[in-house]
Amino acid sequence: MGSRRSLEERIEAGDVMLDGKPARLGDSVKHGSRVSMNGRSWRAESQRPEHRTLVYHKPEGQITTRHDPEGRPTVFDKLPKLDQGRWVAVGRLDINTAGLLILTTDGELANRMMHPSGRVDREYLCRIRGAIDQQQIDKLLKGVRLSDGPARFTDIVAGEVTASHSWYTVALMEGRYREVRRLWEAVGAQVARLKRVRFGPVFLPPRLRSGHYTELSKQDHRVLREDVGLSSHAVEMTLVETDS
Repeated sequence: MGSRRSLEERIEAGDVMLDGKPARLGDSVKHGSRVSMNGRSWRAESQRPEHRTLVYHKPEGQITTRHDPEGRPTVFDKLPKLDQGRWVAVGRLDINTAGLLILTTDGELANRMMHPSGRVDREYLCRIRGAIDQQQIDKLLKGVRLSDGPARFTDIVAGEVTASHSWYTVALMEGRYREVRRLWEAVGAQVARLKRVRFGPVFLPPRLRSGHYTELSKQDHRVLREDVGLSSHAVEMTLVETDS
């Protein structure tokens, strides 16, 4: 019916009616509510849609946007087609980062998993150039200040060390732009390779090849919702047009 801003203007102008009264910004529409505008009327109905969720192994070189003006490949290019709804990426991975990407048609789940209030941690496998000392590790765990505010790793586990590289698995509670790389850079370290291996309770399946996806079962989708404090089944509101 219009953009969010234009509809807000119509509401403020008194052009939208809710249950026979002028609607106000912030009003709630519930099951059975009636909405009217421009001589048309709708009845609000709740429904329980069956959502789908994919676990995708993103390769380096793909971007996590739906369309790219430069024509670069995106993670959405080879996803299964949907009869209704759309795939929503749960957090982004930059073009040079590989690994786990969750995509779902459940917008409520995606928002809760990405929002800091959901307290969903992310885990990454990092290949760092050169050696890292304990002072750098301590600083990353205590916290450093980045250009967009303080940040820290909640956990750092050392892995294999070679003559030229060190491997670490790190965890953090946020998903800000290039946050993992910027954290390492803040202590003078450089990331050679970066791969997300876990997002909350979802792990990257070891046999899932790069560029391929697997679909979670309906039961796993319900468990994922419950894990972030949502009801096991999504309940959404839709407007059904009526004669009056």
